[in-house]
Amino acid sequence: MNTKNQTKVCVDCKNEFEIDSGDLGLYEKIELSIPAQCFLCRIKQHFAFVIFGKFRKGKSDLSGESLITVLPEKSRYPIYKSHEWWSDGWDPISYAQEYDPSKSFFAQLKELQEKIPRPHQTGENSTNCDWCDDVWESKNCYLSRSLLKCENSSYLYRVVEAKDSFDIVYCFNLQNSYDCLSCHNSYNLNFSENSRDCIDSYFLYDCRNCQNCFMSWNLRNKKYCIRNTQYTKEQYEERIKKVEFDSYSKINVLKKEFEDILKKEVVHRENFNLRTTNSSGDYLTDCDKCVNCFFWEKSQNCRNHIRGMKTKDSIDQTFTWNTEMSGNNSGVFGGFGIKHSSWSDARYSEYLDLCIECEYCFGCVGLRKKKYCILNKQYSKEEYEKLREQIVRDMQKRGEYGKFLPYSMGLCDYNFSTGIIYFPNITEKEILDKEGYWSEENLSSADGISSLELPDSIIDTKADISLQALICPETKYRFNIAPTEYEFHKRKNFALPRLHFDLRIMKAIKKMSIIKSYPYKCFYCEKDIMAYYPPEWGYQKVACEECYKQNIA
Repeated sequence: MNTKNQTKVCVDCKNEFEIDSGDLGLYEKIELSIPAQCFLCRIKQHFAFVIFGKFRKGKSDLSGESLITVLPEKSRYPIYKSHEWWSDGWDPISYAQEYDPSKSFFAQLKELQEKIPRPHQTGENSTNCDWCDDVWESKNCYLSRSLLKCENSSYLYRVVEAKDSFDIVYCFNLQNSYDCLSCHNSYNLNFSENSRDCIDSYFLYDCRNCQNCFMSWNLRNKKYCIRNTQYTKEQYEERIKKVEFDSYSKINVLKKEFEDILKKEVVHRENFNLRTTNSSGDYLTDCDKCVNCFFWEKSQNCRNHIRGMKTKDSIDQTFTWNTEMSGNNSGVFGGFGIKHSSWSDARYSEYLDLCIECEYCFGCVGLRKKKYCILNKQYSKEEYEKLREQIVRDMQKRGEYGKFLPYSMGLCDYNFSTGIIYFPNITEKEILDKEGYWSEENLSSADGISSLELPDSIIDTKADISLQALICPETKYRFNIAPTEYEFHKRKNFALPRLHFDLRIMKAIKKMSIIKSYPYKCFYCEKDIMAYYPPEWGYQKVACEECYKQNIA
């Protein structure tokens, strides 16, 4: 085994990058080619297959039945209602292609991909969640993505077990809460970040087991605190009555104060890893030997992963889970020995897209419970192995084998993919030069009033505001205040939002999309550390994990 680190020049960005001995060991163990792209360029390509999208109405290409989806309107592939896709009304084997050795294999796979339908939404066992995507076991949710067991909530992204809550991003088990990021196990928590086990509180950062607190940080087991100052119950209640949550302008002043506190007062730990050993990255939970991984849980011996869980002995994966001995995948949700694939679940397979419970398949799209298929054509075991060897040789000659699916097979315009969250400065030219896709469609609207024209206080509004079309001042997208949203804000006496709901989500999640560390000195012991806070954020107090635990936790 090659144990020496390798320094290479990325074929995309032309920057030098290093592949260390740990990476090399996994590449050899899984039988993956050593990549010619750096880590950031690898995942940038993976994200071409992870849709954020924009909710729209459309029609099924099979039945003409109306649907709501985040898939692009000008898609390269047919779109079916989800129940139609899972039905016996079509057969992916009927689209089988013969392999043509005179053509690029990627070109043939793209041709197949463009014939195979995709379901309009993912998820199951949900009720009244039509305006959602990737939603599971949820009820009465609206304009939300990536939910599990949520109820009566709107404008959520990557949320588990939220109820009666709005504008929540990457949170778990919240109720009656608003405008929270990375908060957990709380009730009536509002305008807060990175807090858990809190009740009836506002503008908290990194607080644990707190109740009736306002504009506070790094607190543990506290009640009736304002700006980290202790008050009596009566004093707290008297002061909190004077906070004008109903006023949009006053809320913006409070948000500015909150951001200043994050910069000057909060002690930030170098990472948010929990019960994790021998690992590097951020937001790791119950992991061992996971290097350069982010938002990763319950895994062992993984490298270069973003968002996923329950994985072992794998490398270079984005939005994947339940895999072992696998690598170079995007959106794969299960398998052993699956490589170079997207949104599939398979064993001993490569170059799959949208395949479910397959085994020994190569270059297939939309198959379910199949074995020994190439380009969706069924072969015997012997025929499959012989043809696969030939295709691999041909791909190696063309420089294709070992690479991930090309940008030209991406599922949406890149500026509507999740990649735009992680790479906000990416340009149309960069994507088009890689034969990817970019939307130039003008989605702005003038059919409505600027949301900035709304009354400053919600007190001065009535329920019929839900009938008024609003224009977001930043995106120029049209949106409205939903009736349930208005009722929620009115009950809590919170100012109405002025920005389009997708923009609100995008602004929030950017704080959790940092996948590069920066050098700091520990605020306490002054030792050199690497932390995931870009210098332009201006955070002045960053602590190593040991000092943070001694002084804060």
